Amino acid sequence: MNKIRQILRMYSQGRSKLFIAEQTGVSRNTAKKYMATFEASGLTFEQINDLNDKELDEFFGAVRQMPPQDRLLNLQRCFPRIDKELKKTGETRYSLWESYKKEFPDGFGYTARRPGQFCFHLAQWKARVNPVMHQDHKAGDKFYIDFAGVKMSFVSRETGELIEVEVFIAILGASQLTYVEAVMSQQKEDLILACENAFHYIGGVPAAVVPDNLKAAVTKSNRYEPTLNETFEDFANHYGTTILPTRAYRPRDKALVEGAVKIVYSRIYAPLRKQVFNSLSELNAAIWAALEVHNNQLLRGRNYSRRLQFEEIERGALSPLPLLRYEFKKQSHATVMKNGHVNLSIDKHYYSVPYRFIGKKVKLLFSGTLVEIYYRYERIALHQRVKSPYNYSTDKEHLASTHRFLTEWTPDKFVEWASSIHDDVRLYILKILDRKQHPEQAYRSCIGILSFAKKAGEQRLISACQRALSYGIYNYKIIQMILEKKMDQYEDSLFADELPMPNHDNIRGEEYYQ
Repeated sequence: MNKIRQILRMYSQGRSKLFIAEQTGVSRNTAKKYMATFEASGLTFEQINDLNDKELDEFFGAVRQMPPQDRLLNLQRCFPRIDKELKKTGETRYSLWESYKKEFPDGFGYTARRPGQFCFHLAQWKARVNPVMHQDHKAGDKFYIDFAGVKMSFVSRETGELIEVEVFIAILGASQLTYVEAVMSQQKEDLILACENAFHYIGGVPAAVVPDNLKAAVTKSNRYEPTLNETFEDFANHYGTTILPTRAYRPRDKALVEGAVKIVYSRIYAPLRKQVFNSLSELNAAIWAALEVHNNQLLRGRNYSRRLQFEEIERGALSPLPLLRYEFKKQSHATVMKNGHVNLSIDKHYYSVPYRFIGKKVKLLFSGTLVEIYYRYERIALHQRVKSPYNYSTDKEHLASTHRFLTEWTPDKFVEWASSIHDDVRLYILKILDRKQHPEQAYRSCIGILSFAKKAGEQRLISACQRALSYGIYNYKIIQMILEKKMDQYEDSLFADELPMPNHDNIRGEEYYQ
């Protein structure tokens, strides 16, 4: 409207049409139309100038050239088909305009530089049909992640092979601080490691991580409640953040990271394109050097960079990092064996679980250092990971009470117990431990003998052990017979050539002769 006022003011001052066109930047034909309308109205410049912008727009509205309605309607009918075709690979607006001109030879021209043309009306239609909501990003709220569509590569120093790698890109919503890293694949191991490195790069944890519908992050996409990958969700829980996947086939949900990918192509890919790297670490070192330049570069039209904006508004809004880094966990399933152990097949090592879970199917989550065993979402056992095959890691608390003596008792413990009673009892226990071929057999005998200290009294047990030592017979049954005074009838003939067989249900003749 100011342009129109300038045109009419200079026209009322007697300026030439050429001078007016040059001063206002409006074409002479357009200026002449405004002047003709002004002359035809019979009003003075002062009367026209008193109109507000809306009234002035309505007064001269008919002057601005509008396209014939039939041409515009024909073009608008083509827009749904044109919009659908533009989503196909290789299709351009120009090729679709050529098809439109063949169908409507008197249709609009292609150029978008002047209103009333093909590209102008297409943009107007798309803005009306597909409105875009402006997103206000809160500090420390969202961390957008994605993989670039174009891979980078390095040449193996050992084989000379060209190895292509994926490029992980993450960007904070409020400050737009960006992180880039090359990884070997888009698998969950590499995705989690890259996300973790990004958290340490920004020095904190955002409230939410917004990934695309990657297989490594989302098991099953859904508009309302997508199913997250169990390991990736466990990683998020370790860092105290939330996973908010974008909707499938909705690139505008992650427009920020999509824009970051395009910038990375020009500011990181382009400078490194002619360089040759011999390892992933060399490639990442070059990427991070270029990344620092990018983050410290002033934003267009502003007097601050991404890094300065991050330090000012977003660093303080991030949650602190946990003390320990996340340990990537793999999972396996197994059935608890009858001996109360499960087999971690990758190591061929066995780990104990509480005996009540014998025969149950359990899930094993294992990292480089720990093995966790779950039954119906309850953790029932935790062990340090041991990679020695065909060996057992047993927690004594997991064993049934009838089995615990095998792990709780040792020869030193029996000797210490016997010494607390008398040296002769200790000597007798040492003889039993030396003579028994299997530890379990010796432990049972020791427990039985030492328990007589409570049943018969310590003094009687000492006398029984002294008497048994004189016989040179070392077992539980002899001590029992002495204490029960059933050895007296055999004592006179104990060392005779023909020793009579004892007639007692609790002792076998073979043991007596021994």
